[in-house]
Amino acid sequence: MSDHPTIAPTAIHPAPPPHDLHYKVWPRRLPHRISAPAISLWHNLAVSALRYPDKAALVFFGRVFTYAEVLEKAERLAATLHEMGVKKGDRVVLDMQNCPQWVIAHFAILRANAVVVPVNPMNRAEELKHYITDPDARVAITAADLASELVKANDQLPPEQQLQHLIVTHYSDAFDLQAEAATLPPAWQEWLGTQHPAPAAGDCRVTAWTEALAQGAQGRLPDHTAASQDLAVLPYTSGTTGLPKGCMHTHASIMHNAVASSLWGNSTPENTVLSVVPMFHITGMVSVMHASIYGGATLVIMPRWDRELAGRLISRWRVTHWTNIPTMVIDLLASPNFAAFDLSSLVYIGGGGAAMPQAVAQRLWEQYGLRFAEGYGLTETAAPSHSNPPDATKQQCLGVPFLNVDARVIDPLTLEEMPLGEQGEIIMCGPQNFSGYWKRPDATAAAFIDIDGKRFFRSGDLGRVDEEGYFFITDRLKRMINASGFKVWPAEVEALMFKHPAIQEACIISTKDAYRGETVKAVVVLRQSHKGQVSEADIIDWCKENMAAYKYPRVVQLVDALPKSGSGKVMWRTLQEAESPTR
Repeated sequence: MSDHPTIAPTAIHPAPPPHDLHYKVWPRRLPHRISAPAISLWHNLAVSALRYPDKAALVFFGRVFTYAEVLEKAERLAATLHEMGVKKGDRVVLDMQNCPQWVIAHFAILRANAVVVPVNPMNRAEELKHYITDPDARVAITAADLASELVKANDQLPPEQQLQHLIVTHYSDAFDLQAEAATLPPAWQEWLGTQHPAPAAGDCRVTAWTEALAQGAQGRLPDHTAASQDLAVLPYTSGTTGLPKGCMHTHASIMHNAVASSLWGNSTPENTVLSVVPMFHITGMVSVMHASIYGGATLVIMPRWDRELAGRLISRWRVTHWTNIPTMVIDLLASPNFAAFDLSSLVYIGGGGAAMPQAVAQRLWEQYGLRFAEGYGLTETAAPSHSNPPDATKQQCLGVPFLNVDARVIDPLTLEEMPLGEQGEIIMCGPQNFSGYWKRPDATAAAFIDIDGKRFFRSGDLGRVDEEGYFFITDRLKRMINASGFKVWPAEVEALMFKHPAIQEACIISTKDAYRGETVKAVVVLRQSHKGQVSEADIIDWCKENMAAYKYPRVVQLVDALPKSGSGKVMWRTLQEAESPTR
């Protein structure tokens, strides 16, 4: 059965809107289309290091890495990857929180002509197995506090599917923990300072980060032959059915949005960018990291969110640009120490993943003269396909189609274009679109349609266009739950929950949450043999151990049976409407 909803087609549609409405509000300084460099992403780092060798590329607490230093370390690591047998097109797993090592490893993989497989560091062993086997990875680079989960996942796989090499770094490899201890949240001092022992990984060879860099200094650097149309990054996205799917992005698709994001945000080499959106996520990777490296800017890196630390880093390093999730801004403004932070250096603030509350956006404007620029995009579109012009923002709006993007709203059944103001499915065509789903030609075929000789990606989101060409999201075609900007797909959570020996059936729905907006609820039927022996709290604890933190159900409801259709399918909509009638 189709994932698309039943929306009765209008008998006679008025003429579709022109596709250039938004150019009336387009930034006058920018062309409507750009020509992105037809080279690999590696050259962005190489060129910035040539131009600005002594300029700060990365800042991690008090440690500054120059562009020349980042280049050198990336080349050393690329040589080590080459010695480990990594060849052109091979996939390499990258699993850690934001840190300089993430950036260095990312570019090292590209320098080795290989493909980056960025993994959410919150994933647990049961989830990680798929990220090893599906891309056929043989090498992974990870942080010491996450290595045990990767090893646990690897040990459960057949020998022919296992990782052969694991490079492990401590976050403290990148900065002086003792010198910065006083500036860190207390819990972070322990987390960042803990020296985890090297995990016993069976036949998988474990190499320390410092050793890998030292080996690379003696190793042979392979010729860089990756071209713009070669595969560069394979980020995974979950969907309505089955396991997460890899989105095939070339150097060209990532390059386009890196350059476009840099231009859209008024970027210059003097930008100082707060990098707190996770780099494994397409926004943090492309709109923040790649855009900054392309432009020769400075990235101030936070491994995870903490409002007090964010306030201090913005003040200390005079941050100018901050792309975020709106809940971060809400949290920062709520800090009891907010008055002590100096945000006067900020000239650009924006983000996506969730709508920015109007009252918060108004406060940013009134206190700081900052217009929060919301944007919209998916893993498949290399982050933004839409964004608000920085000088002509509309609140709680996706913005206008991005540079080079043709975006439309169509009837999901008839595929006819909808008139202004009417709801339909948002589709987009542009150089930022992915090539398809890894090993999934069926899913790839279903994700694209041809209109007017162009290949459009079907977003699965419902929206409308106003008379100025701004896009608004109105609903979702799919069951996705948006928890503080993290997308949770019920089918994936359900598949993981069925591994619990006490669970006979489970249905995942959304429930309201005061802070996250939405959170995950599981409606569960226990096996007869476990009734009275397993509680809601037991199930939550198990899920917490086996799923990423943003994904596990915060609420569990035990029931005797799930509502089902005549064909035996679980009627999730019935449960969802009973939980949230207006969703």
